[in-house]
Amino acid sequence: MTNILQAQHYDAIVIGARCAGAATAMLMARHGAKVLLLDRAAEGSDTLSTHALMRGAVMQLHNWGVLPAIIAENTPPIRRTSFIYGDGPAIDIDLSDSFGTQALYAPRRTVLDRQLVRAAREAGVDTQFGVAMTDVLRSPSGRVIGVTIRSTQGPHDIKADLVVGADGRNSSLARHVGASLKKRGTNMSQVAYGYFNGLQQRGYRWFWGDDCGGGVIPTNDGQACVFVSAAHDGDYDLRQARGAQGFSDAVRKMLPQMAHEIAGAALVGRTVAFTGQPGHMREACGDGWALVGDAGYFKDPITAHGITDALRDAQLLADSWARGELDEYPAIRDGLSYDIFRLSDEIAGYDCGLDGLGSLHKSLNTAMQANQLWIAENLYARRAAA
Repeated sequence: MTNILQAQHYDAIVIGARCAGAATAMLMARHGAKVLLLDRAAEGSDTLSTHALMRGAVMQLHNWGVLPAIIAENTPPIRRTSFIYGDGPAIDIDLSDSFGTQALYAPRRTVLDRQLVRAAREAGVDTQFGVAMTDVLRSPSGRVIGVTIRSTQGPHDIKADLVVGADGRNSSLARHVGASLKKRGTNMSQVAYGYFNGLQQRGYRWFWGDDCGGGVIPTNDGQACVFVSAAHDGDYDLRQARGAQGFSDAVRKMLPQMAHEIAGAALVGRTVAFTGQPGHMREACGDGWALVGDAGYFKDPITAHGITDALRDAQLLADSWARGELDEYPAIRDGLSYDIFRLSDEIAGYDCGLDGLGSLHKSLNTAMQANQLWIAENLYARRAAA
């Protein structure tokens, strides 16, 4: 592997090695680029996530050849999703479809991110963990031409034709390049998460109350990610949902049907709370830089669509770059994202009642299907060209 402190120049440097960054680096390398993938965290570390992959993400992971390795790590197939509104009956939806993906999956991030990094390395990507970007390098004209990093060996400058920020919703690269804010959400939800053993695998289970929501998402090794959510400025304070007792008390108060379903399950580790952050759509690219994943487009986590959109945009960015048409990336990203962004923001407000939530979910399903169709057509066109 290349010693990055001796490397003189890369086609692309990707900042952030989670799913968006690792996928972007992998795909650019498969297009023939010399790529460096950096992350300040330790390799294999976990991160907050709802894990659920929607159909578009599964289609792409399958097409990239990464899905079998994810499944092999005891990632269970999800063949049904259910919506439970208040104390009403479950609305069950079969997840098999005409796209050829017979199941969905919800891998832990220690599995998904790691497998994408592995695939990136196999494609020839240089990787470095425990390294922080501290600044960008600019040409006399102002174009971004690389980054300054800080490692155990001190600061070092590395040059590249393109610097990609995949460093999360509080992106350092976005701040350094002054990426403008195109849209900002008006609502945000607070969420408490925990992993539980002892739950029956019944697929994705989404529970909704008049002013709250929650879910049960089967993930690796027989565990399920269980979460509860409410408006940031509502009547609930999910910072108090700590530990098994605090979490159970919150679920009982907010979503009795969900409390009944998880009764007797055992918390693994600790609970984690996300206090909320408004969604944003930032400028997608500029002179020598681009943003992917939450760095460029972050929507409230209540719709569990973040990973799916991140993988979609990794493909879009890599393909646009390979064609020499990076300027097409922003318009396509924004066109595919706007409806999901808007609907996620409305749902996060929890102020439309159960009937209103049902209507928003139907609209969200329409937007998701439009994305799935675009991804399917894009994959078909790429296979035909090959």
